[in-house]
Amino acid sequence: MVQSPIKKPRLSIHGVLLLDKPAGYSSNDALIKAKRLLSAKKAGHTGTLDPFATGLLPLCFGEATKFSQDLLEADKRYETTVHLGVSTATGDTEGEITGRIDANALNITAAQIEAALAAFRGPIAQIPPMHSALKRDGKPLYEYARAGITLEREARHVTIHELELLDYTAPYLRLRVTCSKGTYIRVLGEDIGKALGCGAHLNALRRIAVGDLTLDGGTTLEALAACPEADRPGLLMPVDGLLMSFPAILLPALLAQRFTQGQRLSLGKEGLPLPEPAPQPGARVRVYDRDSGRLLGTGLIREFAVLAPERLAAFA
Repeated sequence: MVQSPIKKPRLSIHGVLLLDKPAGYSSNDALIKAKRLLSAKKAGHTGTLDPFATGLLPLCFGEATKFSQDLLEADKRYETTVHLGVSTATGDTEGEITGRIDANALNITAAQIEAALAAFRGPIAQIPPMHSALKRDGKPLYEYARAGITLEREARHVTIHELELLDYTAPYLRLRVTCSKGTYIRVLGEDIGKALGCGAHLNALRRIAVGDLTLDGGTTLEALAACPEADRPGLLMPVDGLLMSFPAILLPALLAQRFTQGQRLSLGKEGLPLPEPAPQPGARVRVYDRDSGRLLGTGLIREFAVLAPERLAAFA
């Protein structure tokens, strides 16, 4: 009788892996591989990055998954190469060519490019692409697109905070983009091509920042696999690395216990000072056990300096 291989026990690992995703992997593929390499019980990613794209994909493990929503809402920064004169069905290198114009023959000038880019800075409206994970009647749009079906889509309002020309060597336009959540860089590239009268698609896309997180200290799947198993959890950033933009409040043991039990605390009555500058009502804070330094979770400051628990961490 052939015995089934013994499965490795799943571990309670808590933290954030700043993954430098390679091209050819979907976000979910990258998550599954990293989760397997870490033998982690619980994991989730923080928003999709297209398979052809590379760069920062923060992966949350254990208790970090409770705080991943903030990254979904965060601004993103990309560097991208737009291939002028060639349009594709998907707006990137994975789709078939649907149009071609010799961009070199257009003699596009730097002044024309700057004028085109200026129109896309600030609040803009984008029509989501058919080749996207947005769902209609429970089915992602890309499934309709693969079946040759095109659906009407409502424009979405996004904000381009920064749109910088890094280089133009015809027919390639290199850009740095900082944008709000929900922005499709593929659509931005296509729309810039239309504004220049030649069409375009993305030749390359690399995400370099999500909120305050960057590729500094990031790792690749290859590096994760090459690392000794016992050392792999050490590649993760602590859970509170997701929360460093929030003011910190340190609670003594008794108040820490009450906080983790879901009780509101009147910081003024307890004689605890607010961080400087004092958070306004509605502000979010990160909360620690003062004695152990352990993260307890996040809280909300209410009127009269009342601290209300928001999301609690339960490290095992």
